[in-house]
Amino acid sequence: MLPFNILKQYLAPQHIISRFAGLLANSKIPRLKNYLIRYFLGKYPEVNLSEALEANPYAYHSFNHFFTRKLHPQARSIASEASCLISPADGCIQNFGRIKKNQFIQAKNHLYSVHSILAHDKLAQNFQNSAFVTIYLAPKDYHRVHLPFAGKLTDMIYVPGDLFSVNILTTEHVPSLFAKNERVVALFETAYGPMAVILVGAMIVGSIDTAWAGKVAPHRGCFKKKPEHTAYASGPNYKKADELGFFSLGSTVIVLFPPQAKLNPNLSLLTPIKMGEAIADFS
Repeated sequence: MLPFNILKQYLAPQHIISRFAGLLANSKIPRLKNYLIRYFLGKYPEVNLSEALEANPYAYHSFNHFFTRKLHPQARSIASEASCLISPADGCIQNFGRIKKNQFIQAKNHLYSVHSILAHDKLAQNFQNSAFVTIYLAPKDYHRVHLPFAGKLTDMIYVPGDLFSVNILTTEHVPSLFAKNERVVALFETAYGPMAVILVGAMIVGSIDTAWAGKVAPHRGCFKKKPEHTAYASGPNYKKADELGFFSLGSTVIVLFPPQAKLNPNLSLLTPIKMGEAIADFS
């Protein structure tokens, strides 16, 4: 028997709810946006505004502008070792491990395939023996996503889908959730081989924006059914820790590493992590 909180997600009009939430979050009406910010800070008092570039929450022109706030350049320490890969985001380590027989772990008793998450069979072949890390971004977290290792953008795949919540409870009860949900897959060529950074959408996530294409999700065609693949013959080069994009409201980031990368042995499940901390290494 599914918990009620999971069952109602199956029954809810996920995209309509999320679009409406996005409209509210983008509103520039002062009384409305200030109310939303005040309510949010009351619910999540652990939000650390002292590290934000703009510390006054009411100086932001909308709730989403506040939610996707930038940090002071010195707010995060970036692991500087040349062979080190860093966490792309603040959050909680939801899962990690190695891909075996084309499958990796979503949550206990739930597996899903590289092909299903990337929605591209040929590109999925590059990650058959790779390591992966899944990071859940709670509402309280900093919501900009950064590059784990220097690389050149080669492909982007927008994958339409559902908008289930991506919290721990839901991932334990909805099979292949990350392969079901709307997402943006960004692939990079690094000095050690291909790397994928996957931004997974969720219920009431207003949008997923990237540094190179702007707003990618939700798609302009509200009911788009097929994945949209864009190849970049001469894509931009990014340095380690460069900003790749952001979520308007919380979600999940999955990193698929080049096959040679070894996970940091100090990683542990359900522990907090900050953008810039070491999660893998090529040495």
